[in-house]
Amino acid sequence: MSDSAVEPEDVRHVASLARVDLDDEEVDRFVEQFADILDYFETLDEVPEVDSETDLANVMRDDEVRDSLDQDEALRNAPESEEGFFKGPKVS
Repeated sequence: MSDSAVEPEDVRHVASLARVDLDDEEVDRFVEQFADILDYFETLDEVPEVDSETDLANVMRDDEVRDSLDQDEALRNAPESEEGFFKGPKVS
């Protein structure tokens, strides 16, 4: 475990915000994991900055205005459609 100051109350607070019930064993495990995550962020702070490339140019093509498909063409390859709309499986 690291020297980062992560308290069980912090873990319980985050769990309550996420509406997750944790038992004491889970809280202890997450205290260690949160501390490790904070250590990883501290390690990232040690990475030196890289000079940015100032001679970059836009390599993307210009937008072209074109006619879109009409409704019949858009639905032509749809496995199912209903009343002019794509029809998909119900999500429960």
